[in-house]
Amino acid sequence: MRVHFIAIGGSIMHNLAITLQQKGYNVSGSDDHIYEPAYSNLKEFDLLPAEMGWHPEKITKDINAVILGMHAQKDNPELVKAKQLGLNIYSFPEYIYSQTKNKQRVVVAGSHGKTSVTSMIIHVLNYWNIECDYLVGAALKGVERPVKITDSAPVIILEGDEYLSSPLDPKPKFLNYHHHIGVITGIAWDHVNVYPKYEDYEKQFELFVENSPKAGVVFYSGDDKTLKKLVKRLDISGDVDLVPYDKLKSKVKDGKTIITAGHVNTEAKVFGDHNLQNMSAAMEVCKRLNVSKDEFIEAIASFEGAALRMQLIKETPNTKVFRDFAHSPSKVQATVHAVAKQYSKEKLVACLELHTFSSLTSSFLSEYEKTLKEASIPLVYFNPKVVENKGLNTITKEDVFAAFKQKNVEVFTDEKALQNRLLEIDWEKKNLLLMSSGQFNKMPIDELVEEITK
Repeated sequence: MRVHFIAIGGSIMHNLAITLQQKGYNVSGSDDHIYEPAYSNLKEFDLLPAEMGWHPEKITKDINAVILGMHAQKDNPELVKAKQLGLNIYSFPEYIYSQTKNKQRVVVAGSHGKTSVTSMIIHVLNYWNIECDYLVGAALKGVERPVKITDSAPVIILEGDEYLSSPLDPKPKFLNYHHHIGVITGIAWDHVNVYPKYEDYEKQFELFVENSPKAGVVFYSGDDKTLKKLVKRLDISGDVDLVPYDKLKSKVKDGKTIITAGHVNTEAKVFGDHNLQNMSAAMEVCKRLNVSKDEFIEAIASFEGAALRMQLIKETPNTKVFRDFAHSPSKVQATVHAVAKQYSKEKLVACLELHTFSSLTSSFLSEYEKTLKEASIPLVYFNPKVVENKGLNTITKEDVFAAFKQKNVEVFTDEKALQNRLLEIDWEKKNLLLMSSGQFNKMPIDELVEEITK
């Protein structure tokens, strides 16, 4: 089987390429830019293109499948050549489905928490040695690669993104997986570059539910008012089970979260109301996969979280430092609340980078109103060059300050100034939460953390 990747450097794309090579496929690929960690991963498996750029001469009749990444354009010369030759062209979710048609497919969707829920399910199944395949958007402890596709596993756990599938396929990725068991963790407007109206965004989740198979099931957050209204207005009763879930019962004692939902109180390694909600969603799925409630709670106690999902990266008697992928308003608010509540005896310094297309769009900024209200020192950073590179209208520090509607918010456009502000803080009994899907314009975070935790 010969497979070629157009835009092989993507987060999932490069991991899928490695997975297929390990299955014995003949894999090749191209890209115009490849960044870490994809660069090193592809190099390790001898899949790094010899030179960057697009090379239509690589596209030949003996290729069985061309997998097209979102980074490519419709006029990509390799794509044009593949069309001319009449080759089979797939988006990566379409290709994943083609490889898993005979498996039971669990798809976890939602504006936030889908990586965590997917990771929790994978962790629990692995804990009980239940064979499964998976695709998840983060590194997990004990899991070699975030993509696994075998011929033997009867089930696959898929993180389902609502973003477009490929330049040729405008459907959300999660619709191409054709779930048997679905999860929707919540709905909060995002991806305004492709869903400029909130109604357009919400419609995708409606389609997700409507595309459930007869006798299928969709678990949804019972705390999400938007979801509850969506489910109520859908006329699919009798065809699909729509099952709400609530957060697992727990208590916080001495900075520790104790799950009280099982027969025995169990300390969890992750915390926060949103994670307790995520655990409940994962538990409902696992029960459908023949894992009992008590078995789930035993297994979830050892779950340490996905990489950059409220990850504790340094701890001293005085200070804890967390990194989180949070960038959407709902996730920012949930993450700040979780850390502030868990460590209520210490003050919280919350540092947020606005990095995504949505977060840097002037009409969307107001969605961040008071999302940092539980932080003692709220800091917000954005890079004006990123705004320019994304082709967005200029935003100012004053625009960002006004959007958050908090008098104590400090806004930075220079990462060195932000670094200096963090270094001048007295870190006695204070915790730091760094939230971004980017890198704070390559601010030396490791050095910064070492300095403030001396």
